[in-house]
Amino acid sequence: MKRRVVVTGLGIVSSISNQVEDLWQKVLAGESGIHNLHNFDTTEHKVKFGGEIRDWSTVDYIERREVKRIDRFAQLALVAGIDAVQDSQLDFSQEDEFRCGVIMGSGVGGLHEIETQERRLLEKGPDKVSAFTIPKLMVNAACGHLSIRYGLRGPNFAVATACASATNAMGDAFKSIQYDDTDIMLTGGSESAITPIGMSGFANMKALSMRNDDPPAASRPFDADRDGFVMSEGAGVLVFEELEHAKARGAKIYGEIFGYGASADGGHITQPDAQGAGAARAISNALRDGQLAPEKIDYINAHGTSTPLGDKAETIAIKQIFRDHAYRLNVSSTKSQLGHMLGASGGVELALSLLALRDQVSPPTINLETPDPDCDLNYTPKVPQQREIHYVMSNSFGFGGHNASIIAGHPA
Repeated sequence: MKRRVVVTGLGIVSSISNQVEDLWQKVLAGESGIHNLHNFDTTEHKVKFGGEIRDWSTVDYIERREVKRIDRFAQLALVAGIDAVQDSQLDFSQEDEFRCGVIMGSGVGGLHEIETQERRLLEKGPDKVSAFTIPKLMVNAACGHLSIRYGLRGPNFAVATACASATNAMGDAFKSIQYDDTDIMLTGGSESAITPIGMSGFANMKALSMRNDDPPAASRPFDADRDGFVMSEGAGVLVFEELEHAKARGAKIYGEIFGYGASADGGHITQPDAQGAGAARAISNALRDGQLAPEKIDYINAHGTSTPLGDKAETIAIKQIFRDHAYRLNVSSTKSQLGHMLGASGGVELALSLLALRDQVSPPTINLETPDPDCDLNYTPKVPQQREIHYVMSNSFGFGGHNASIIAGHPA
């Protein structure tokens, strides 16, 4: 018999706020975290804005000596992870360390370190490349540092499936507890790819919005005038815990994880399947895994990146699976406010979905000014909508044709 899994802790760092409750209130208020970039000179760049975390600080989280040995993407994961553990009120000294693990997602990993050391190599020669280069750039650095922080010796690995990374990681963590390999898992994703190479690479493939004149209005999922996604950075870490274990210690429970589904498009390395076939299969797999009828879902935090092809394909997928119920759902894309955190998106968005479940409110899709005839669902335009919510779904789709969906709800 499969064991039941609940969420007992949340930690988020983002361009709007690094405190979960503060971020949630600002999301409901429709605030945007998109602004002009300050961390490097964008003079020659086509895109000069994004969801950059300003005034980033690891004070009170990471020792100063250690910070220099950890890439920014892993720093984000550590801070979010520490906050999630504190929120859960777990004391790992009282746990079996082999029954506690970490599975984190990241699409890119230590891109800051790659660029820094490549410059040192070219300017100063191979002997000046840092001895910490490899431990900083590797995608598994985030989960490694989290496990070291708490002495966790259970399953520990990274998932790299582009923008589906965090949701795939959470799906693996869910199964680990369900099948009695672990009792507690730290899971989610982290990303920090707002760098010269990251920005120019995505811009040159014409994936990014070019609205340099109005950054807060640039991310406009499902809007007829959308012109690409907005690059962002951040981390979302959640504490997954076996239900009886959580109840035994009197833990606060945000919700129960009911189902997870994944699939592949098997078509194009960057473009989604035009008819959303892969996305639809991930959604249906999650429903089947949770033994839930489509009509049980009340709110979907959409992948909704603000790309012309992606938003249309996701809408088709939702309508294919939910049929008439698709028009009774609330759907929204919090990327309209936070931008696209790539491999971290799923972690942040599941956390926000759990807060929507807790407060019985659908967060808004801001910047939805001009309805797209091909995107005709209730995307919760501009302002939040109070409604009865029993089950929520979060979708994540990534380059490479990776699709993942995860469902949470009130514990039965």
